Amino acid sequence: MSSSPESEAITHGIRVRVRSEYVADESQPEHGNWFFAYHISIMNESDETVQLVGRAWLITDGHGSTEEVRGPGVVGEQPVLAPGDAFEYTSACPLPTPFGSMEGSYQMVTEAGQRFDVAIQRFSLSEPYAIN
Repeated sequence: MSSSPESEAITHGIRVRVRSEYVADESQPEHGNWFFAYHISIMNESDETVQLVGRAWLITDGHGSTEEVRGPGVVGEQPVLAPGDAFEYTSACPLPTPFGSMEGSYQMVTEAGQRFDVAIQRFSLSEPYAIN
């Protein structure tokens, strides 16, 4: 399991940076609920305009259980990124354990209709002081 709350990957000129954080105000450890926010920046460093059309996540909790989440776009949007553009958003993930990890991919399409996946490198979700 990754031990860093940050990750970065570049695929086909698309850079994805992630930073996660524990959200104590939304968590209820006494009820087995830990809540994490993650902040993502997607930068188009290629020479083609692309559109983010889908996402796929693999979420792993501290027991090793995994959940796969797929869907269109991100946070209700399917942003178009011209060369040099960036798109940032924040989302969240509840877990039944005080630590875990996430990784995945974005599905992109170019103006010419070429589809490709962009890697989201694994990053940790961890309550401060949790032993993992």
